[in-house]
Amino acid sequence: MHLDELREYCLLKKGVEECLPFGNDTLVFKVMGKMFLLSGIDSQPVQFNVKCNPEKAIELRENYSCVLPGYHMNKLHWNTIICDGSVSDKQIQEWIDDSYSLVVDSLTKKLKAELVNLS
Repeated sequence: MHLDELREYCLLKKGVEECLPFGNDTLVFKVMGKMFLLSGIDSQPVQFNVKCNPEKAIELRENYSCVLPGYHMNKLHWNTIICDGSVSDKQIQEWIDDSYSLVVDSLTKKLKAELVNLS
């Protein structure tokens, strides 16, 4: 997966914004103001961090060489995914979906209601 494909996929999700809060080299995607994906703009191959439930995070790291503990993140809740071609784009999208869902599930009732009402 290339960075432009990653961006497109993330931006298709409801309530998502992209920003550069950590400088011009780290692209961040947020849903309702909460981070669910971070990616280095210049990393080759593309690498990004996604949120993951702790048990699944360990399982993924054990089963996929392209999944590492989250770089510069809480390693209990974040994984780094290296897009080295060893897994399909569909699998990568599922991991992104999981991260997005975890963050949406953690939103307050008010923010969830706002998200539902977005067009």
